[in-house]
Amino acid sequence: MIQQRTLQTLTRAVGVGLHSGQRVELTLRPAQPNTGIVFRRVDLPEPVDIPVNPVSVTDTRMATTISAHGAGVLTIEHLMSACAGLGIDNLYVDITAEELPILDGSAASFVFLLQSAGIALQNAPKHFIRVRQMVEVREGEGQNLKWARFSPYHGYKLRFEISFDHPTVDSTGQCAEFDLSTGNYSRDIARARTFGFTKDLETMRRNGLALGGGLDNAIVMDDYKMLNAEALRYDDEFVKHKILDAMGDLHVIGKPYLAAYSAFRSGHALNNRLLRELLSRPDAYDIVSFEDEKSAPMGFAKPVRAW
Repeated sequence: MIQQRTLQTLTRAVGVGLHSGQRVELTLRPAQPNTGIVFRRVDLPEPVDIPVNPVSVTDTRMATTISAHGAGVLTIEHLMSACAGLGIDNLYVDITAEELPILDGSAASFVFLLQSAGIALQNAPKHFIRVRQMVEVREGEGQNLKWARFSPYHGYKLRFEISFDHPTVDSTGQCAEFDLSTGNYSRDIARARTFGFTKDLETMRRNGLALGGGLDNAIVMDDYKMLNAEALRYDDEFVKHKILDAMGDLHVIGKPYLAAYSAFRSGHALNNRLLRELLSRPDAYDIVSFEDEKSAPMGFAKPVRAW
């Protein structure tokens, strides 16, 4: 049987929110089978639980935000991506502010936290969303075109293409593909950092955003070049970060996929639209589990490899 996964013990981290700049303490705790991933705002007079699901996503403008009972949690996509990459099904996430810490701007620190706590197999079958028909959402036309698509696939792979018209970004790989069956999330995807441009950063800060962003937790570029002293971690780090984000955005469905995801210039909003479109079409997917591990896609039953 392919089993659900949680943590063996709790683990903690401290950091600042990318947009809020607020100090935040994060505690990741094990959860019972079929709990899903639940964020808990422990800083409020009465702690509020916010279960992760596509409908709980309430804002996708600069990050993925979830809300419930009047409380919200911002910038969940990097932790959610790490959970997707490591196959974590059940988890409590206690936080002391409204935004998760950005840490180094990638998912690598979250992967380290999860793996240092240990991953525990649970006595319950893991449920997969199996895509049976192509589902696609599109936005804009011509140079403004963006799209994202699910197609049937016995496994889970993601293909992303970017187009930014910037010298630094254009000099790197514009298209990347990652297959969870044959790749290593920790090695191939998790270390890709978020990125931005100084011209956008100034506007965002005037609007109270990106207050915690800097060269230690993002790739920052002016009109011509990268400003960071650290070199790129991958030759195609920009597009790999888009895959990282997509894995986090898509994992709010609460189950791993048996599907091929492909996208062109997609982002948080379009990824969430794709999820909602999929769920609106019961004929396009079903939910399956694997009593016989041999019938599952290659690598899905194995413990997640470390770095």
